[in-house]
Parts: sequence; structure tokens; C-alpha cells
Amino acid sequence: MAPKDHTRHNDKDAQLANVALLYYGEGLTQSEIAKRIGVSRPTVVNMLRDCRERGIVEIRVGGEVLSGSKLSRQLCEKFDLQDAYVAQANGGKSRQSTLPQVARVGALAVSDIVKSGDVVGVAWGETIKAVSLAMNQSNLQNVTVCQMIGSMVSDRVPTSEDCSIRIAKSLNGDCYTLHAPAVLSSAKLALQLRSEPTIATQLDRLQDLDVAVFSIGNTKTNTHLVAAGIANDNELEVAVEAGAKAIVCGRYISEEGLPLGLPPEDRLIAIEIEQLKKAQRKLMIATGPNRLEAVSAALRGGLVTHLCVDEELANNLLTQ
Repeated sequence: MAPKDHTRHNDKDAQLANVALLYYGEGLTQSEIAKRIGVSRPTVVNMLRDCRERGIVEIRVGGEVLSGSKLSRQLCEKFDLQDAYVAQANGGKSRQSTLPQVARVGALAVSDIVKSGDVVGVAWGETIKAVSLAMNQSNLQNVTVCQMIGSMVSDRVPTSEDCSIRIAKSLNGDCYTLHAPAVLSSAKLALQLRSEPTIATQLDRLQDLDVAVFSIGNTKTNTHLVAAGIANDNELEVAVEAGAKAIVCGRYISEEGLPLGLPPEDRLIAIEIEQLKKAQRKLMIATGPNRLEAVSAALRGGLVTHLCVDEELANNLLTQ
């Protein structure tokens, strides 16, 4: 029998593992553990934190539990959804206060929805980046992740390829990034680039998605679409006057969730609304009081089969 490899772990790891077993396995309180091993309660708190940070303990929560609440069932019934995941954000009212918990629940939703062999489209934005950072490693096989919108530079929003690569790694999958800017300087140049064999092949992968993971933007003046330089203030103003209520992958949609075909759409390198709609499972993750109108539009347009929102937004969707 080959000798065991003792190099990876040490006595401290062993002590931490024993503390974890007492807490998570036997159900002892932190005070009881402190008394048993002769340390203070704060020391036990720190040891349990070390267990998680060092990977000795991995906490997993079943996403199906989160989709089984009364609010979730009501959302599914009202909007004909396959599943709805509601994050309880501890009374947080602002988007920044609710985003971390929504991202954690969204990460669980992604893990629930994606199956081995799936082709997964991943969008872009602050919410999707937070989800990508919250995901745990899966044991799925033969997953393909495709970037759904080209690259952009923004101080506020992470790159779209970063989101896709991180989610692909968590899903144990291969990643196909979209090697093109999100928006070009002219419609002619965008058409030429979409026709390039490499870009055309990447865009073709978006035709038959099993899963689409995306968020949604509103049409306020501080929208990420303008912050990232995809659209300008004048284009946004024209879109709002034309009835735009939300932004999905750089494209404006109406109150009924229909594509409006407004600039900068003719200059975009991104999945089209109709392609997104064709995906078998469409997970939209959104949070914040200013997303109600946008989320409602996407729901009316049939762009969502699986929804992840904060509790306040869920209640507002049900009572509007």
C-alpha cells in the first residue's frame, strides 16, 4: 500500500476539521465547543470561519428549497414560470444592499438549472459578475458556455468575457468568448464583423441555447448601457420616447417585452432578442426597486422561464 500523502494538511487543519464536525455534524453550539476544547467562544468563531476559507468545510444550500416558498409559487403561477427564486435581503432597500444575497441565490439557481451537456449563454453586467463570484464548483460534464454580448470597457461594469469565463469554470465547462467589441462605430462595420467566420461561428452558437443567464437594465439616465459607452445619451432619450422600458444584452424592449430595433442595435455584436427567447431555460436575475418596470416587460415578452429576485421586488411584481 502506498504511503499516505501528509503534505497537504497539517495539525491545524485537523483541529479545524474536528471543530467543524462538532459544529456541523453533532450540532454543538459555539460555546459548548469552546468549553470542550478549552478555548474562548470568539476563537471557535474564527476557527469555523477558517474552515470555510480553507475549503475544509463547504456549505451548500439546495436551491430547490428557495424556489419552494409561497412567494416563489405565487410568482410561478402569475407569470407562468418554471421556477422562481426569492432572496431575503434582510430588509435592504437599495440595490447595493440586496445584490450580494440575490447573487448568492442566483448562483444556486444557475447550479440548479444547468445540466450536463447543456449549452449556456451568459450575459454581462454587475449582477452577473456578482453571481459568477458566488458560484461553487460543480461536477457537471460537457457544459459549453457562450458569451452573449461582445466586450466593452467600463469603470462601473466588469467585462463580459470575465463573467463567462468565471461561470464556465464553476460549471466545469468549456468557454467560448465573443472576440469582438459589444458595439462598433458604424452599422456597416458591425455587419462586416458579424460576417467574419470566427465571429459568425461564435454567434451561431447562440442560436440553440439550452440555458440563458442574464440580468436586465432599466432606461434611467444612469443606465450601464450609457456608462459602458454602448449607447449615448441622445440614443437613450430617443429610445425612451419610443417606449423603451428595459435593456437586455444591449437591446431595448418595449413594455410588452418586444424588441424595438433602435440604435445602437444596428451596431451591436450580441445575441438577438428572438434568439434569447428561443433558449429552453431563461434565468433572469434582478434586484433593486428601480427594476420593477424592466422585469415586468421581460416577463410579458416571454423572455423568462426562471426568475431570481429580491423579496421586495417579488412582492411588487405580485401586486402591480
